[in-house]
Amino acid sequence: MLKGAQSWEFKTRPVIRGTATIVGPDEGNGPLGNEFDIVHAESTLGQDSWEKAEKKLLEEAGKLAIENAGLTKEHIQFYVGGDLLNQIISNSFAVRTMQIPYLGIFGACSTSMEGLAVASLIVDSGFGHHVMAGTCSHNSTAEKQFRYPTEYGSQKPPTAQYTVTGAACAVLGNHGPGPVVTGATIGRVIDMGIKDPFNMGAAMAPAAVDTLQAHFRDFQREPGYYDLIVTGDLAKVGYEIACELLEKHKVPIHQTTYKDCGLMVYDREKQNVQAGGSGCACSAVVTYGHILKRVKKGELKRVLVVATGALLSPLSFQQGESIPCIAHAVAIESEVV
Repeated sequence: MLKGAQSWEFKTRPVIRGTATIVGPDEGNGPLGNEFDIVHAESTLGQDSWEKAEKKLLEEAGKLAIENAGLTKEHIQFYVGGDLLNQIISNSFAVRTMQIPYLGIFGACSTSMEGLAVASLIVDSGFGHHVMAGTCSHNSTAEKQFRYPTEYGSQKPPTAQYTVTGAACAVLGNHGPGPVVTGATIGRVIDMGIKDPFNMGAAMAPAAVDTLQAHFRDFQREPGYYDLIVTGDLAKVGYEIACELLEKHKVPIHQTTYKDCGLMVYDREKQNVQAGGSGCACSAVVTYGHILKRVKKGELKRVLVVATGALLSPLSFQQGESIPCIAHAVAIESEVV
């Protein structure tokens, strides 16, 4: 199962049996708005706090993903997930409702693919027949925790990113129809000394490139093996840096189509999102919504999703620490390639 230095090859090819993507109004008004299962008209979801709204997003996504997989809650052996909030409370409180055995993880915005990789590992090893991976984020909860409360109305620089309000889950099984997970590359922590929390794209880009290089090395592949490679949420600044680094390291990314979820989820010309999207839900809703639909339609045969995460906290930032970053890659292929 171990492939090279830091990758896993899943011999049984765990099946993505069902997914669900639920987003807020800004995401619904973006270019992928019709790709999501549910678009809420307002970001509070009728709750009396932003945190409760984020939890509800995940509860809805988990319930719908299980239904879309043609299963019931009792079929799910384990849930793997995390989020951006301290002590990953959105997931912990949502799973309190779901009542599914729970593995909480934290990879910041890389959590979507970290969760999918771990869930695939459980299914591939035979330690679970049906496992769900999920994550969520909310613009207002992230602003409150990492920057300023939304009520403050602070002005942001062009390098800042806009946290996606949404939740997404995927149910994996050891049989059934659907796209399959064929491999994963677990990233290393890369820290280039950047301390600006309003420039996450620049901080995360080197981690994305490092994981891409490791994936191609471990699997002995070139980028052209995939029809599409997407990074998680580098947005405009990070995406441009990643392209420069890939060229510097002579990675022939031109062999394929390379995009970034942070640039796909919003229309930067029409929406006030600064450099683009970010947050745990960014790569999750784009992958489990738009990208997997294209795989199911046969438009894409092989996809590599590289979710990126900045592993800082309000405390570490206040103490003057730099921002350590990580990226995890998961290979998804159609049933018949």
